Amino acid sequence: MADETPAQNPPMAAAPPPPTSATVTDSESPAVLEKQDPSPPSHVPAVSVSVTESASTTIAENEEQAPPPEPAALEPDSSDKGSGKEELPPTPPPQAVESESEPPVVTEAPKEENPPAPAAETVVISESESQQPPAPLQQEVVTESESLAAMMEKEETGAPAEPTAAGTTTTTTTSAQEEVAAAVEEKKVPQNLASFKEESNKEADLSDSERKALEELKQLVREAIDSNLFNSESKSEENPEKEKKQESKEVSIWGIPLLKDERSDVILLKFLRARDFKAKDAFVMIKNTIRWRKEFGIDELLDEDLGDDMEKVVFMHGQDKEGHPVCYNVYGEFQNKELYQKAFSDEEKRMKFLRWRIQLLEKSIRKLDFSPGGVSTIFQVSDLKNSPGPGKKELRLATKQALQVLQDNYPEFVAKQVFINVPWWYLAFYTMISPFMTQRTKSKFVIALPSKSAETLFKYIPPEQVPIQYGGLSVDYCDCNPEFSDADPATEMTVKPGTKQTVEITIFEKCILVWEIRVVGWEVSYGAEFVPDAKDSYAVIIQKPTKMTAKDEPVVSQSFKVGELGKVLLTVDNPTSKKKKLLYRFKVKPFCD
Repeated sequence: MADETPAQNPPMAAAPPPPTSATVTDSESPAVLEKQDPSPPSHVPAVSVSVTESASTTIAENEEQAPPPEPAALEPDSSDKGSGKEELPPTPPPQAVESESEPPVVTEAPKEENPPAPAAETVVISESESQQPPAPLQQEVVTESESLAAMMEKEETGAPAEPTAAGTTTTTTTSAQEEVAAAVEEKKVPQNLASFKEESNKEADLSDSERKALEELKQLVREAIDSNLFNSESKSEENPEKEKKQESKEVSIWGIPLLKDERSDVILLKFLRARDFKAKDAFVMIKNTIRWRKEFGIDELLDEDLGDDMEKVVFMHGQDKEGHPVCYNVYGEFQNKELYQKAFSDEEKRMKFLRWRIQLLEKSIRKLDFSPGGVSTIFQVSDLKNSPGPGKKELRLATKQALQVLQDNYPEFVAKQVFINVPWWYLAFYTMISPFMTQRTKSKFVIALPSKSAETLFKYIPPEQVPIQYGGLSVDYCDCNPEFSDADPATEMTVKPGTKQTVEITIFEKCILVWEIRVVGWEVSYGAEFVPDAKDSYAVIIQKPTKMTAKDEPVVSQSFKVGELGKVLLTVDNPTSKKKKLLYRFKVKPFCD
């Protein structure tokens, strides 16, 4: 789904702040946390949270022979755009040398009383390090805009040697070798150009040449309106004077006048950027777009009933970290033969599908903010899981047609285009559609294979805004879980290979604690318990440690009625050799006796 398939350089925005403040300290085990004074200081929040990481017993025996971290995949700098040169890996940090005779010195910050917190909850995160290097075995393979030539060169010359600390024995298990091979395979995914950064639409931020081009385009548009140049050739000439009078009033696109409106400059800048700030070329594009909109019947299309058969194929859901609405394009839905035939079996059905797609886009565009500082682009996600592939002639024709229409008539509406669950045939697919896209469009692409899809989405979209089927916590209907909504922020963290992560929620008053927890892909053990502060009380098992698989319920929603002071411990044990993405959020409800 076409120019819906582009996107911009991700300003690696940090995950949205949890409803708490965070402090990170180092400790050897969760036992350190038990030394804390359970009695709350004056004016403290009702709840505090600690997250403890400890080595998993599953791999404790192999800690000393764990492999060193592999170099992370490189993102090309925008200054090397299109150069095809491979960047050298960064110099590894100095290695710490530990002596067996001298235990490592642990510097502890003096204990401080918790200062009064403005929020209702406080977060303290403590981490214990295992003896093995913490980096995951699998390379970071989600890359942005790496040139195809550079990747081919990497493949021919081989991957750079792994940095190994002096005196460290490196052992690679069979599973680790498979992961490294998978990471190398992921490098073959084609990338193009340097990463794209969305420009400002404020006139003060424009360069002198850009401002001059904008003024030139305004003059061309003004002359065209005055001379009735935008009048469609197909219109009747029965009353030319009346027609000229009506047309000369103003010309609008997406409900916004091309002149005399504070939003007009944003529209004109989209056309200018699509034509490299060549005013005459941008004017021709505007003229062609106006003519196409009249021929396609855009105004009538907005009120046309085209059915809801395709609502699972393309849908809008949530926002990214910068406020862009997110559009999901699910190609796997076309595995349904009945749906595929209904959309693409002949030219008439392909045109109906195109009209449905344009209708959805038009309605989405009219919800955007075209003020100079507003959000006027859409974040696109294309899910290629189970896609029919480029071998389907009808889909190929429809894709080509849609790309051409969107590129010619909807310039600069894509903030970023992320492809997820990319299969092996993507190279052929990319080669097929590449000639129909501008270099600027291709510079917005981000590509992620299945193992990195959820992690990639979380870089740009808050987990609470990502649909549950893509690894997030967002559901379509509030009645699925009335306790939480997309407005409730989630905390995102990584559970390292062979470690146990414990989220410790300290309760300072009677309440009902409600929480959601999810590990993307699971394959870990999860348990929950309540540990009271009183020495003569017993711990309460909320959920016994249970092995969770990918087939289990993606999100665990639980609650616990807290009748005395204590701690709720949520424990995730990751015995695998892969890092896992952990998401959780909670809220406190009043407790009534």
